[in-house]
Formats: sequence, structure tokens, C-alpha cells
Amino acid sequence: MTGGGSQANLQSVVRETRRATTACAHDGESRCGSGVLPKLVAGCDGKWFLIACLVPKAETKPIQRSLSLGLDLRLRFRLAPCRSLFSGLVFLVSTVFIPSAFAEPPTKHPSPCEIQYPSDATVDWRCQTLRPGESLDTLFGDRWIDVARFNRIDRRHARPGASIKVPKRLDDLASFNPLPLVYPAAEQDEQFVLIDLAEQFLGAYEYGALRFALPIASGNGNNETPTGEFRIAAAHRSHQSCLYTVEGTDRPYPMNYALRFHVNREGVSYWIHGRDMPGYPASHGCIGLYDEPMQAEQYGMPKDPELSDAKRLFVWVLGREPEDDHVVLLEHGPRVRIIGQAPKSER
Repeated sequence: MTGGGSQANLQSVVRETRRATTACAHDGESRCGSGVLPKLVAGCDGKWFLIACLVPKAETKPIQRSLSLGLDLRLRFRLAPCRSLFSGLVFLVSTVFIPSAFAEPPTKHPSPCEIQYPSDATVDWRCQTLRPGESLDTLFGDRWIDVARFNRIDRRHARPGASIKVPKRLDDLASFNPLPLVYPAAEQDEQFVLIDLAEQFLGAYEYGALRFALPIASGNGNNETPTGEFRIAAAHRSHQSCLYTVEGTDRPYPMNYALRFHVNREGVSYWIHGRDMPGYPASHGCIGLYDEPMQAEQYGMPKDPELSDAKRLFVWVLGREPEDDHVVLLEHGPRVRIIGQAPKSER
């Protein structure tokens, strides 16, 4: 089948699917609601996603393909016995041919040294490439957390071959904090969250005073994080992605300790949650925080998980960790202000 024929076929099926289906909640990195049917929705990056949500306890088979149709149409399916829709989805998978010529080329990601933050000017640093056998632990001992935070990177990604920013004086990182210690706009708020995309840092404030600050991984140029005024309205301790899987597996990507702060007009939800921290803006629009226990469970490393910033913020917002995995709705959750623009690579 030619590329043009597959495009026309795919467009026809997409039109029929959009008319025949009902809403599927999607947040760019979210979990579908139980028992709902599939729908095309806009992803955080403005691309289209076709999602077949799961009915409870259904047998599933994830399939991922991409095809250029003038826009970059990316299909991500989960098949389930959704009555009449099941045959339509089987037809879509069995009749649409995706030529290898349309496959997306591998992406070369920037190193932390190539990402510039305003606060870099406050620390004298040099770029260092990790050699075989070197890690944050072996190079910096009990100061490795300071170096990791400065690079907004986790130990899984700070591996041999990676280039990181190394301060010429480790003591310079002892008090490193790129956010204001006092935020007057939050003086009346018992809890307030400030997210500075330019710095890739989040601050938790109590009556305008900074309680703690955490490095983040926000959306990038293709999947931007929205800016403005929001409020945390829901919390879910064991959230999962509906679209993305753990690298090299078909397991849904965990979004542990998730805090929802925005739902846009298309029904796309945005969360603050645990994720990998590669040292550059890498999310699909959500705000990512350290979650080493998740990495240890999914990847087998680090062997001694320590950083759990996602849990720290989650417990701070709720005042406790829930005893079950139900979604907790917050009627008066903390205000969230997102400012700035995520940095671009200097390459």
C-alpha cells in the first residue's frame, strides 16, 4: 500500500472514530478513566492522539505508531472489548499501513552543560564528562545531592558519558537556591506553589516564606507547560500514564504523587508528579520531580533511593499520605503560579 493510500484510509477512520466515541480524559501524561470509550484529543504539544481507554480488568495490548499527515499524527492505542468499538479499532490497526519512511528519527538530547539557567551566574562551574566507573556518588561523596540539584538531574541519567556542571567549590552549593526566600504575593496564603520555568525550580511557600525548593523537569518547546495562575484541585498517589510507557517495556509510566493543577479547554490535564529527571526540560507539559523509589522499582537503579521530592510536596499539600490510591479532590488546594520560559539548549 502506498503512503498516500494509507493517509486517506487513516483520515477516514479517524473521522468515523471521532464521531462514534465519547470523551477520554487525558493529560498528556495521565491515566484514562475506567470504563470509558476512546476519543481523539489534543496532546500537550498540540498534536493529535487517538486513545482507546481500558475497561476494568480488560486484556490490553499497547500499540504505538506514528505517521506524518501534514501534521505529525501520533497514534497510541490500548485495545479492550469496548463492544461495537472493538471491531472499529481492529479495522484501524489491521488496515492502516505505516511505512518505515515515516518513522521519527532518534532525538539527541542536550546535556546539563548545554542548558543555561539565570542562577548559573551565581556559581563558578566547569563542564565535566563522567568517565567509566564515575558517578555522582563516587565523585562527590555526601555532597552528590547538591550537585544533582544544581544540574536538575537524577543519578540514573548522570552516567558515564554524560556532561554535567561541576562547581569549582562544592561549598558554593551548600546554600544554592534560585528562588526568592520571601514572596510577597503569597503572604496571605497558608500554602502557595511558585514554579519558575526559566530556573526549572519549584518553591513551596507558607505565608510568603519559602519552606523548601525543588528542581523540576517541565515541558519543552514542543510540549510546553502552561504559565499563569492555577490551583491544585486533585491528588492521586499512584497515578499512571495513559499514553507513555516505561522505557523498553509496555508498562504504563508511573506518575506517582500526582497533583493536578490545570485542565485546559480540550480536557487536557496537567499534573505535578514524580518522574525521571534527565537534566533538561523533558516532560510532555507536566511538572516532574525526583522519584528515586519509582526508578529503583522500574529500572533497578539507584540501589539506594534517597530523593523523593514528589512525595515531599504531595504530603506537604495534603498534610498526610493517603491510605489508599483513590483520587483525592481538593476544594481549596494551594494556589500555583507558573512564570518564565523553559530554557533552550545552547548548542
